[in-house]
Amino acid sequence: MPGPLIEGHAKLEKECFGCHAAFSRQSQTGKCLECHKDIAADRLAGRGFHGHQLDAAKQECRVCHTDHKGRDVDVVQLDRETFNHAATNFSLQGAHKATACNECHVQPAKFRSAPGLCFDCHKASDPHKGQLGEKCDQCHGEDTWLHLKAFDHDATKFPLKGAHRSVACAACHAGERYTNVATGCAECHRLQDVHLGRYGPKCQDCHDQAMWKPARFDHDKTRFPLRGGHAGIKCDLCHTGDLFRDKLATSCVSCHRKNDAHKGQLGTRCEQCHGDSNWRKTVAFDHDLTRFPLIGRHAVVPCEECHRTASFKDTRSACAGCHKDQFHEGRLGANCALCHNPNAWARWRFNHSTQTKYPLTGAHQGLDCHACHTIKNVTKVVLQTGCYGCHMLDDVHQGSFGRACERCHTTSSFRRGAIVR
Repeated sequence: MPGPLIEGHAKLEKECFGCHAAFSRQSQTGKCLECHKDIAADRLAGRGFHGHQLDAAKQECRVCHTDHKGRDVDVVQLDRETFNHAATNFSLQGAHKATACNECHVQPAKFRSAPGLCFDCHKASDPHKGQLGEKCDQCHGEDTWLHLKAFDHDATKFPLKGAHRSVACAACHAGERYTNVATGCAECHRLQDVHLGRYGPKCQDCHDQAMWKPARFDHDKTRFPLRGGHAGIKCDLCHTGDLFRDKLATSCVSCHRKNDAHKGQLGTRCEQCHGDSNWRKTVAFDHDLTRFPLIGRHAVVPCEECHRTASFKDTRSACAGCHKDQFHEGRLGANCALCHNPNAWARWRFNHSTQTKYPLTGAHQGLDCHACHTIKNVTKVVLQTGCYGCHMLDDVHQGSFGRACERCHTTSSFRRGAIVR
């Protein structure tokens, strides 16, 4: 062995291949970076001294850092007098150029661990006691603390506009409090609120920063645009309480219940028939906007034929609600629309092969529906699909051949086409 390793590498002294690769001197840098992962990351990302300094970023580690020179040898080879701090993440500017290294690089911490923010070093000497936050560079430069830079309030969450530009800082930042300062209008202007808080704290909805008057509000941007007779109404006529605490309902009946000539019997959807220009003018109702559009014969039926009471909502939309099933007597269920349509009852159509799981073949095709569907007033149309379920009384074999009739017979005829399997 050429000589003892440094103290930090002493544990590797008996493991040569921990730092060396056989017959490959160029592989030694890869071995170094496997252990010194922070240096490897700097070289890869182009940050820190080993990422900014071209030689340190490209050349072999052993060019600068040799070993086998003894336990106490300095392999870092840092010359503080000639070191170029511009090759790091923190270039020395202003008063920092004359600052001693030990002021920022406190031993035994590594040089790369030195903090890079103003507040990290100057927290103890902060005359604001942290009340102005930790971004010292927003106001101070590196030449001297007392030389303040112009502060750009537009870079904050509250840009100064209109009349706010001429307000003294202390008027809002009382006691030099610059963080967590409320930005709502009411926080500063509560004493000037002629509404006494009844219209809530969102002054900006009606007022702007140039001047309090004239007030303006675009009601069209709300969920209730003002149209017709509503356009000329004063705010206080509808908004009698706190605008934000007392949420104002937007339904017609919430304001016009006392004007309801129907006494609530036609429901609360006044706008289905009435407009907001005049209650008595152009009363109309489009039934197609409901869950039951009027088509076919329904379109010419008078309203009173279906709506027997003043309450329109209790009218059922199912066929059986209006049309009593006198022909089928409930044998085919209550869903009349499976066969019939609003054009006419007689124009019915039903495809047993596609609309059920039991296609009709042979002699079954000519049967009347009631021949199989014999039970009245059923809630669900369910029949057996096996032959024996319907033809038990027709079994001349009296059950001696079992119930699987289809093994010998077909649906064309029981007496013809019998086959033996």
